[in-house]
Amino acid sequence: MKAHASGLGSRPAWKAAQAIGIVITGLLLAGLALRPEPSLLLLWKVLIPLVPAVLLISPLLWRNVCPLATLEMIAQGLAGDRPPARRWATQGAAVGVLLLAAMVPARHLVFNTDGPVLAATIAAVAALAIGGGMAFDAKGGFCNAVCPVLPVERLYGQSPLIEVGNPRCRACSGCAPACIDLGPRAAPLRALGTARRGADWTRTAFGAFAAAFPGFVLGYFTTADGPPGTALSTYAQVVAWSGISWIATTSAVVRWKIEPQKALPVLGAVAAGAYYAFAAPQLAAAIGLPEVGGVLRAVFLTLVGVWWWQADRRRREPAGVRPAG
Repeated sequence: MKAHASGLGSRPAWKAAQAIGIVITGLLLAGLALRPEPSLLLLWKVLIPLVPAVLLISPLLWRNVCPLATLEMIAQGLAGDRPPARRWATQGAAVGVLLLAAMVPARHLVFNTDGPVLAATIAAVAALAIGGGMAFDAKGGFCNAVCPVLPVERLYGQSPLIEVGNPRCRACSGCAPACIDLGPRAAPLRALGTARRGADWTRTAFGAFAAAFPGFVLGYFTTADGPPGTALSTYAQVVAWSGISWIATTSAVVRWKIEPQKALPVLGAVAAGAYYAFAAPQLAAAIGLPEVGGVLRAVFLTLVGVWWWQADRRRREPAGVRPAG
């Protein structure tokens, strides 16, 4: 099977971007260890707030240059041919969701303020990506399995605004099911498996994540930074908001038989909108322009609105005219 190779960018340009990504990551790790305060500000208040917007435009804009994916592919190449990781990828999806649920609230406890600890954690995750590359074929060991960003990529990447090719895979080896690189629009439904045909899809790993994610975002932003001793209250608040979101979504799905094709774009738009309601003013303040916080928020929310409109329009298209993937 041929990999999805059409779209924006050429392979040499992507290779250069991947190399730059590795260099930037190395510099960031050094900065977190040696100059933590400005490095933390740059990472959490400037760079990370741009990632959801990039994923909405196209998840492959990020996945094509992600340093962890680059390390995984390098390790896979050095280790030689490895078996596909279909079963591991299916099981790993739940692990990725749990990693995300554990790591994001931990920002309030340590990652937002302790650069060296964050650097060590990023290095540990990089080692996990290298291990995944050595154990399984292509991106099936980490990026398409246990990566904690994968569920967010699936949710925000389900209706890309532009077409971007996949330069990493010259041909699809079937390393994992529900591959975003092969088909961003189909990946979320494939991640739900056969549950997508019924009303219990919010009980699957990805379905539960999608249903809870709007509340998860609100839970994070309504919780303040604190010492590790406040871990119980921090996680309790995020879990409570996530639970409310999941219960509300599941109740609506069961009551009105809402298909995931209709619900997932709404959940993605609500989560992204909630994120930028809080993150846009923080980004404006971080770049020294707090007065444009409202403008940035409006810009990002407009992007979210356009994304949802396109997702809903595509959902309504007759099956015979839908684009592949």
